[in-house]
Amino acid sequence: MGKNLQSGDRLRPVDLARGHGLSTQAVRNYEEAGILPVAARTPHGYRTYTSLHAAALRTFLALMPGHGHQTATSIMRAVNEGAVDGAFRLIDESHAQLLDDRRTLQAVESALRDLEPTTWSESGVGSEPGGTFIGPLAEQLGIRPATLRKWERAGLMSPRRDPRTGYRVYGEADVRDARLAHQLRRGGYLLERIAPLIAQVRAAGGLEPLEAALRDWHGRLSARGRAMLNGAAELEAYLRKRG
Repeated sequence: MGKNLQSGDRLRPVDLARGHGLSTQAVRNYEEAGILPVAARTPHGYRTYTSLHAAALRTFLALMPGHGHQTATSIMRAVNEGAVDGAFRLIDESHAQLLDDRRTLQAVESALRDLEPTTWSESGVGSEPGGTFIGPLAEQLGIRPATLRKWERAGLMSPRRDPRTGYRVYGEADVRDARLAHQLRRGGYLLERIAPLIAQVRAAGGLEPLEAALRDWHGRLSARGRAMLNGAAELEAYLRKRG
């Protein structure tokens, strides 16, 4: 798509836009953002694009699914400014983030393997003797105590209260609920999606309800990886065309 938009190497904004399912305003916005090289102008001030601009647009659209709009924009701007090493650094950072996300998924799966069905029983939540307070648990997870209180309001855990002090006491099940919620949040899941999962797991006494979520997570990571490969191929072609 985007090839042979017009005979010769001169393309009007509308040619470039239609060839990629965009509006002419979007093409102008991409040029202003540095995603496309600066267009030449006719004596009357009209923009004229070339096959190089078409290649730049194809590259940007290919980079977006794997890297996101902001990073893809920064990559293209760096390339068009001649800062190719800067573009490669941005790509490296995206790959590092993908690797970190894969490790997060592995950590979630590892955490789930550690969970015994009995620890998800509603009757057992918060009833263990002893436990930990909100400060140490928040520090262990690397979050703020306010975040744990927010998760409690969302129904992700139900810590008991110390009868003497009134402080929250997180039992083993609460700690594991918090760990699971933390990992799922890192994986991009919203609280409204996490709460039903934990509720289903408790009611079912097992982890089966999370299997679909984990498969979906695996699928999204794989899709990002493939999109990065496709974006890399388009970027390599664009770099060759730029010379």
